[in-house]
Formats: sequence, C-alpha cells, structure tokens
Amino acid sequence: MDETKFRNLRIFNGIMAILHFAQGVLMLVLSNGFSLPITTSYLDYDSFQNSVAPNAVEVASLQIGPVVAGFLFISALAHLLLTLPVVYEWYVENLKKKINYLRWYEYAFSSSLMIVIIAMLSGMYDLSSLILIFTLNAMMIFFGLIMEVHNQTTKKTNWLSFVFGCIAGIVPWIVIAMYFYGALNNYSDSVPTFVYGILISLFLFFNIFAINMFLQYKKIGPWRNYLFGERMYIVLSLLAKSALAWQVFSGTLRG
Repeated sequence: MDETKFRNLRIFNGIMAILHFAQGVLMLVLSNGFSLPITTSYLDYDSFQNSVAPNAVEVASLQIGPVVAGFLFISALAHLLLTLPVVYEWYVENLKKKINYLRWYEYAFSSSLMIVIIAMLSGMYDLSSLILIFTLNAMMIFFGLIMEVHNQTTKKTNWLSFVFGCIAGIVPWIVIAMYFYGALNNYSDSVPTFVYGILISLFLFFNIFAINMFLQYKKIGPWRNYLFGERMYIVLSLLAKSALAWQVFSGTLRG
C-alpha cells in the first residue's frame, strides 16, 4: 500500500478528531438540562389482593446533553490516538493486515451509547433493558472485530461472524420499533416529529456500516482497496454521530 495514503489517513483522522471534539463541546455549552427517567421494577406484596405485583420506581434521571457529548468525545479521542506516533505505527501495521482494532473498541462504546439514547427517546426507560440493549449492540460490534481477526487466516472469506453480528444488531432495533409502535398506537399525538427522523436516519446509518463491510470483503469496485473502506467507516461514523447529536439537540436540547 502507498505510504502517502497512510499519511493522508493520519491527517484525515486528525481532522475527524477536531470535528467530533468541537461538536461535543458545542453540545455541552448549548444544551439545556433535558433529562429522561431511568426506572426499575421489583416484586411487591399486595396484602389486600394477597398476591405479588411489579412495582416500578424511578432510580435516576439521565441528562441527555452530556451523554450525546460523551459519544462525540469518545470518537474524538479514538481519532486523536490514531495520529499519535506509536499508535499511528500500530494503526498502519494493522491496516496492512486489513484490520483496525481501535475502530471496533470505539464503536462498541460510542454506538452503544447512541442506541441507548435512541431507545430512551422511543420510551424505553427500564434500567435492565437499557443495559441489555447496550451490551447486545456492543456484541454486534465485537462480531465485526472477530470478522476482521478471523479472516486474516482464511483463504476464503468466512461470513459466520458477519451473519451473527447482523442478528445481534437487528434485535435492538426490533425492540425499539416495538416501543415506538406502542407509543404511536396509543399516544400518536405525543410522538415528536424529530423522533421519526432519528429512527429512520440512524437505522439506515447502522445498516450502511454493515454494507460497507460487505463491500470490503466482496472487493467490489473501490472497496478492493481496504483503505477506501476504512475512510468510509470514518465518514459514516462522523455522519451518523452528527445526525443523531443535532437531531436530538433540535428536538429536546435547545436552550
């Protein structure tokens, strides 16, 4: 691979670090104190009915602005690290092997925070459910890492990790759609327009990441060059995070 392309990629990562960081700072400075409840439930004995029943309680209130800033800052840090001397050399060495470990570690945290925000805006407030949806999304990301690790040692592309990752990745969206449908079916006037935009746009972005990997391993068109797919991951990451951040801001966080 051309060393000039690696140097350009280093500069590109630096620019992405600045863009993510700047948006994170703006989110902290401009956001209001909008919060959503986090609830849990436990069994409570009803002496009148002589039975047990679930009792829901609010355990915390999550301020959304800092969480949105959080996934932007995570991405900014990851891109910044890839420009630093020792990490950059490790990055280039791995790219030559057609793998980027740091990408998957960053996505495991940042995209899982994103899915939690989307779920909460759709009406999911249960702490246990949020932990499960965060973890399941992170596992989807780690299947992507396994895909790249595994196929370094195969002559023919093995798609097993990709398939399992797609299964893990679609479940959170099915659950979110159930919450959204429930709200829409029962309280159609209470579903803000911006939530529609978030669900549609972020669902598309999450799936385009999978398409990018598919095209990389099928080596279709410019995706024959692994670095093209790497750039696409970087661009998609910026677009997806920016789309979610500013749609949430316009809908709930404006002062």
